[in-house]
Amino acid sequence: MQITLKEIALFLDGSIVGRDDIIIENIRPIEEAGPGDITFIANKKYLKQLKTTAASAILAAPQTSAEGKNLVLVPDPYVAFGRLLSFFYPLEHSCHGISKDAYIEEGASVSPEATVFPRAYISRGAKIAKGAVIYPGVFIGSDASIGENSILYANVAVYWGSIIGKRVILHSGVVVGSDGFGFAAPGRENNKIPQVGFVQIDDDVEIGANSTIDRATLGKTWIGRNVKIDNLVQIAHNVVIGENSVITAQVGISGSTKLGKSVIIGGQTGIVGHINIGDNVMIAAGSGIHKEIEPGQIVAGSPQMPYRQWLKVEACRTKLPEMKKDLSELQRKIEILQKQIKNK
Repeated sequence: MQITLKEIALFLDGSIVGRDDIIIENIRPIEEAGPGDITFIANKKYLKQLKTTAASAILAAPQTSAEGKNLVLVPDPYVAFGRLLSFFYPLEHSCHGISKDAYIEEGASVSPEATVFPRAYISRGAKIAKGAVIYPGVFIGSDASIGENSILYANVAVYWGSIIGKRVILHSGVVVGSDGFGFAAPGRENNKIPQVGFVQIDDDVEIGANSTIDRATLGKTWIGRNVKIDNLVQIAHNVVIGENSVITAQVGISGSTKLGKSVIIGGQTGIVGHINIGDNVMIAAGSGIHKEIEPGQIVAGSPQMPYRQWLKVEACRTKLPEMKKDLSELQRKIEILQKQIKNK
């Protein structure tokens, strides 16, 4: 692709410092970019590389200055970078239309404007809306529905009755609607409790590879609008995740826990069941969440504690050997003093 910097600025609603007629052919990282490339700076620590980069142009925040460089100033360079990547590298699917090698049961409703690859399996009563893309190996259970322009990559499984909204992206290996982990007399009889609810995933959700969303025991497991879930995440039965929340890799959320809006959870965090986590909560990676969290709080650690307190605890951790040595020495001195007092 070849495009002028002026056209890029118009596309991004940015302003240009420098020449607007230079030709841009590619997008590259700042340390690799050369003539014909555009790059970006979204973190202040990279500002020093403005002087050394060979890029023809740089996306940067307002008030950025760099003598002799061509800049496109935008409110958020990282957001602009993402928009530009989508423009340079639009998503294209190699298949169009409904493959004759897809298996579609009688009673399924598949829009003629959907794309269904070979070896996809669509069960009776399922509904596939226009613009949806169903890759090879995808299984759609009975009475499940897939909304407009959603993409289900290879080997996704959507169990019966699950509801997938518009523009949802499910990456390979995602399982939606498998049974929740419900057993009576656990560790003894392990009597299975039937899981007869469903999963609802709202519009603009993206779920990473090999993540699992369990169906509800009764009612629904609910993933709100614009939630982003990383790879290898486990969402248990009857969990509710509020809109715009972000959950990173290897998080496990136990049954019936409810997350508010715009919650951010760091990787490898475990959350117990039947608690509420308020809006705009931030949870640091590796935390163990055992009780409810009020809106707007930042927590860390296992067990959880306020983030600033956790920082103090962590700062002490590396000093524990010295502290133990000092404590032993103090105990020894106290014992000597006690003997001296006793012998008087």
